[in-house]
Formats: sequence, structure tokens, C-alpha cells
Amino acid sequence: MIRALKFLLSIHLKRSKGIKQVDGFTLIELLVGMIMAFLIITPLLGFMINILDTDRKEQAKANSEQEIQAALDYIARDLQQAIYIYDATGIGCLTGTADTNTCPNASTTGNQLPSPTATDRVPVLVFWKRELVSKAITITGTQKDDTFVYSLVAYYLIKDTSTTWSNAARIARWQIKDGVADPGGQACTGYTGKYVTDSGDKYCPNPGFALFKLDGAGTITQKMNAWTKATASYTADTTVLVDFIDQTKIDDASNPAPTAVCSLTSLPASFSVPASFNTRNTAKMTSFYACVDKINTTAQVFLRGNALARLQNYNLNYKDSSKTYFPNASIQVQGRGYLFTK
Repeated sequence: MIRALKFLLSIHLKRSKGIKQVDGFTLIELLVGMIMAFLIITPLLGFMINILDTDRKEQAKANSEQEIQAALDYIARDLQQAIYIYDATGIGCLTGTADTNTCPNASTTGNQLPSPTATDRVPVLVFWKRELVSKAITITGTQKDDTFVYSLVAYYLIKDTSTTWSNAARIARWQIKDGVADPGGQACTGYTGKYVTDSGDKYCPNPGFALFKLDGAGTITQKMNAWTKATASYTADTTVLVDFIDQTKIDDASNPAPTAVCSLTSLPASFSVPASFNTRNTAKMTSFYACVDKINTTAQVFLRGNALARLQNYNLNYKDSSKTYFPNASIQVQGRGYLFTK
């Protein structure tokens, strides 16, 4: 019996010698490891955050540049159809902000554009154009032909407190157009003429539309400046073309907006800069303005965006030190249309 116990004990001792003892980490070793990991990971984490932040800023700049260029291309295509472009004086006549010496009929012809008393917007570019209307006139049976109608277009610079849009300014487009005349058609509400009404009121004039009058004495400029709307109220709304436009004003004390200038070396001396139509805040912004030569139906349009407004809600004004966040572009366009009395 004793021999058997000794034998079992000797076997157990041999096995226990073959088992390698494993020790754990001490508290000091764990603390040292954690400190070393912190010293290594923290700079790497900061580096990654910096890369992500830089990428976010560059993406905001790229988006602003793309949107500014797209908006400018849209305005250029619109202007190519222009037959007459109002300069600063002409817009003043239509909005009632010009004096009676410049516009003798300003007291009666003013406030012809929408939102005449609004202080959060100002018309920057206003022009007449000929617009194509496809398949509007019936020839025979189901055959239809294209035609043209006149329309009045206005681009506004808007800066308000709407939460739908950014804290920067934005550009909106407004348009009214004539109906498609048809001696055998039907009358439209508010108008005595006959118009194509095959598709309901699709080809009726927009409420408030009235065609300019070129008969009588006076120059083309005087006649166009004396345009008055129809008696009906406007129903056409402004449509936002692009947001995130620089809202910095030229009279900001610390960081005023850049001055509006025209490239007079490449443009006729008859160009004018409608940089300040009145005392509205939006009239003091130079992020959207046009140099207009009404004689040659030509305009040079300038846009400046605000990428900072995509990144933050404060300190959005233009600064020379951060001008890379304010992409700008310009284009010169001549209208292809013309008035027959030219």
C-alpha cells in the first residue's frame, strides 16, 4: 500500500515539474504600457482628425466653386436670349428708387417688380428676352410648330433670416412671360387678347405681365424704363438658383467686402456698376453684381461664394486671410436677340 502511494506521488511530482509557471503583469507594468500606448496613439489620432478636417474644408471649397460656376453658366445661357438689359438706372426706374429727374415717370412707374418694399433683397440683373415655346401652335391635325414669346427676368440677391437656407446670402430668379397669341383662341383671365388654350391655361400670359411699348416719342432706353406691369398681382414666385453667396457688406467696419469693379480695359466705357441701388443691406453686398452695357445688350456678371458658411454659423465675413473660402467667377455675355427698332 505504501509502495503504491509512493509510486503515485512520484508520478505526480514528475508531471508538476513539466508544467511551466506563467506569471501575470504587475500594476506598474500595466501603467507603463498604457502611457506608452497613449503617447503613440494620441499623435496618430490628432493626425487623422486633422486630415478629416482638412478634407471637410477642401470639400466645402470645391462644392462652392462648382455651384458658383454652375450658377454663372445658367445665368449666361439665360442672358444669351436677352434683347434688352437694364442698367442700374433702369432698375432704379422699375423699382421706384430713381429720382424723377432721371426717370420722369418714376412716381407712377416705380415698384413694377415683385416685393417692392422688401428690405432683404435687391434686383441685380433685370432683362427682357425671347423664349422658345415648343410645339405650341397647331398647323394641321396633330402637327404643331414652335414659337417665341417675350418674358421679363430678374435675378435677386437675398439675405434674410430664413432657417431653410444658409446664414449667407443667396441668388433667386423670377420670371413672367407672355402668352402664345392665337386669333382663333380663347381669352385669358385679365387679358383681352386671344391665346392658345389647348392645354388649359398653359399658354396664357402670367398674371401681371404686360409687354413693353416701343411706339411714340423717346429713345429705346426711355421707353423700356417706363415699362409698367399689368393690373393683376404677380403670382410667379422667386426660385433660388444658388445658396452660400457671400453676405459681407462694403461698409462693414472690420472686414469690408471687396469693391465692385468692371474690367474697363476690355469693356466699353458705357458700362455701369449697379453696386448700390439704394440703402438696403443687400445693395451693399458685392458678391453678385453686373456691369451692363444696354446699348450693345452686354453684361459682365460677377459672383462670389462663401464656403465658410458650409462649415460654421459664425465669423462668416470675407477676410483677405481666408479668401480661399470665397471663390469668385465672372463671365461676359452678349444677348443674341435684338429689338427691331434698334
